[in-house]
Amino acid sequence: MIVPSASIGFNLNHLDRRSEKRDDQEFIAKLRNDAAARFLVFDGDVPLLKRGEKHDAWFTASEALTFGEALQSVFLGQERDGSGRFALGFTAGLVQAEGKDEPHTRSVPYDRIDLRSIALQGLVPQALLGALGEAKSMLDWHGRHRFCANCGARSRATAAGWQRLCDACGARHFPRVDPVVIMLTIDGERCLLGRQRQFAPGMYSALAGFVEPGETVEDAVRREVHEEAHVSCAEVVYFASQPWPFPSSLMIGCFAQASDTDIVIDTTELEDARWFTRAEVAAMLEGTHADGLSAPKPFAIAHHLLRAYVEHGAAVLRS
Repeated sequence: MIVPSASIGFNLNHLDRRSEKRDDQEFIAKLRNDAAARFLVFDGDVPLLKRGEKHDAWFTASEALTFGEALQSVFLGQERDGSGRFALGFTAGLVQAEGKDEPHTRSVPYDRIDLRSIALQGLVPQALLGALGEAKSMLDWHGRHRFCANCGARSRATAAGWQRLCDACGARHFPRVDPVVIMLTIDGERCLLGRQRQFAPGMYSALAGFVEPGETVEDAVRREVHEEAHVSCAEVVYFASQPWPFPSSLMIGCFAQASDTDIVIDTTELEDARWFTRAEVAAMLEGTHADGLSAPKPFAIAHHLLRAYVEHGAAVLRS
């Protein structure tokens, strides 16, 4: 079975991260000062998109300078033509501070749109969506880790934004990624879906949960399904992964074979959970379910887990 990794939201990112050059200040400065350099601009955790025939998130250096001095800068990587790409983070409220009635007009008009809405509405190309996800995760990490976890002193960014150094005790801190399993549990021609209270009305999705320290992905799948729905699982098969920048998770998509089918819902985690037939899931994906039920949109890995099951049935457990 072909796994559509590139079609999953935030997965496609053409930038060469050049991790081996992040400590080379001369190299980074040369890229940053080059006329071909481009910048993603964030107002807090919300990206700004330039208006035009199509939305564009890349600002030139002169355009970015109109926002003032950035609170944080991160080198994202190089484009295929060798030009540098950076993310700039500004204090939340940048747009509102410029006037309540009109958006920014000093050099180029823009819209302030949260990343989830950008992905949901397909406002930018897939490759740019991946870079925006990278930028959002990194800027969020800096915002949450301004102080050393070892001694409590203020830390500072280094390595082109990919480390934080504590000058007081010498500790180095690196960006964190939280692994999350998201799994579709299968019982032949039906699968287990649940819904949380904050979901859109009528939407059901695959179950998910964080991987705990000292735990394998397979064991995390089995534990989470049992905790949330009291269903035991046997075989677990990997499907695909997805960076999820809310704020910085790695969604690890899996299929699991159900060992039993009686559901007992953990109401602290889920509002509802039940078995859905393949035909029902197909209708949910197409928006034609008789009861108006729906599934996650294509930018989410849950959509692709469901799509693969609809197309291949229980054969996904043999992939």
